[in-house]
Amino acid sequence: MKLFRLDELDAERAANDGAYLRFLREPRMSAGLYALSPGDTDPQTAHDQDEIYQVISGRAELTVGGETATVGRGTVVYVPAGTPHRFHHITEELRVLVVFSPPED
Repeated sequence: MKLFRLDELDAERAANDGAYLRFLREPRMSAGLYALSPGDTDPQTAHDQDEIYQVISGRAELTVGGETATVGRGTVVYVPAGTPHRFHHITEELRVLVVFSPPED
């Protein structure tokens, strides 16, 4: 078993001055914590992997392909591999658990 505490992961991410912290990489999946503040620009491009986002806290708009939705705490979104996507109009500090399958490089 591997056990992670979100508050500790977020502190580690912030200490490394990054928006993203990968904390797990296994043969079939990887996981990370992504954070964006109001006014930040999400620089993401389409990934080679399928992806699941679970919003832990915050509020923003998320565009996946041609669809846009408001996301907030408790929202879970599946993003198919190769699909352009990004968070925008971030109104509250956003923290997102990200799962990639297969694992990100």
